Formats: sequence, C-alpha cells, structure tokens
Amino acid sequence: MPLRSSHRRTEGLFLANISRMPDDNKVKGPASYFPSIEKTYGQPISHWETVLAGLTDKPHMAKVKVLKEQHGLGHGHANALVAHFKPKSA
Repeated sequence: MPLRSSHRRTEGLFLANISRMPDDNKVKGPASYFPSIEKTYGQPISHWETVLAGLTDKPHMAKVKVLKEQHGLGHGHANALVAHFKPKSA
C-alpha cells in the first residue's frame, strides 16, 4: 500500500530533523553568535572585546545599550557579546 501524501511529508520532516541533531562539537552559548556578528558588522570579535574593555565600569544592560546605540548592533548580538566577555568572578 503506497504512503499517503501526509505520511511522506512527515517522513521527510523526520529525516530533515535527523540532519539537524545537535553536534557535541558545535559551539554553544553566546559564542555561537560570533560568525553572524562578524559577517553582519564587518568587525572581528576582538574589536568588540576592545570596545567592551572600555566599559568595565558599566552594568550588563548599560553595555548592551552602548553597543546598540553607538555601534548599531542588534539586541541579541550585543547581549551575546556582553555575556561572553563578562568579567570572571575570582
């Protein structure tokens, strides 16, 4: 008996999802945004690290605001950079 068209669609979605299964070597967290940040804004991540180094006296959301308003970053990209480069607790 041939598969109904709805079964074929479901089977195709299942197979498509297998190819998107998480890879243990995949970059996770804020750093996963870095390739998109570099492509979108044309600056290496080291540039944004330098910008954030000059904002050490500001709280998290104030840093995000500076990146958004003074450098044109979107909220998600700005937040990812600030989260990644937050000072390490001693």
